[in-house]
Amino acid sequence: MPHVFERFRCADSTTTRSKDGLGLGLAIVYNLVELHGGKVTAASPGVGMGTTFTVTLPILTQEAPQLPQTLESPEVSLSGIELLVVDDDKDCCEFLEFTLRNCGGKVKTAASVVEAFATLQDFQPDIIISDISMPEQDGYIFLQNLRSLEAKETKIKIPAIALTANVSEEDKQKAIQAGFQFHLSKPVEPETLLNTIANILTTETQRTQRTQRDF
Repeated sequence: MPHVFERFRCADSTTTRSKDGLGLGLAIVYNLVELHGGKVTAASPGVGMGTTFTVTLPILTQEAPQLPQTLESPEVSLSGIELLVVDDDKDCCEFLEFTLRNCGGKVKTAASVVEAFATLQDFQPDIIISDISMPEQDGYIFLQNLRSLEAKETKIKIPAIALTANVSEEDKQKAIQAGFQFHLSKPVEPETLLNTIANILTTETQRTQRTQRDF
């Protein structure tokens, strides 16, 4: 109970756990309530007996500020770009798919490593965006196996972004070693993700141009 509102606290913290969740939900609740000048507490009579969460908020004493009616999207065009999103979290997949399609990208999603490889049988994305913590096989295994397969079949490496709640420096280095080009933390701002994709596309274009000049 003393740690229930801490970030990334999970009963099972392995990268191949079977249950969804990153251990961020209650930390976000705590932060949002605090930003509104309130407080949230948790109490439980014991294991298996449930938990009561109590949110206390102050009464609004002044007119709420007007929020902007629309949010500006980063000016990044993904027209003609194909992307594969791999994440067992349905909400995250839907958010990423919406964001990428909104910029013109063609997007396919996969909820597991097995499903991702099945999708890659007839879909050759320009960029892969993958979570790390997934049931049975995690993102590290996915990229390691993909890079091995690409090497055997002499295929060009598909650029990949690790989008994960595993945000330590050790996690970042592990992702790079597995074959990811970039490591972004969840939750990610659309602008950050799109700018990272734009960076990859620019780099790949420059590499292609150098290769053509060499020939």
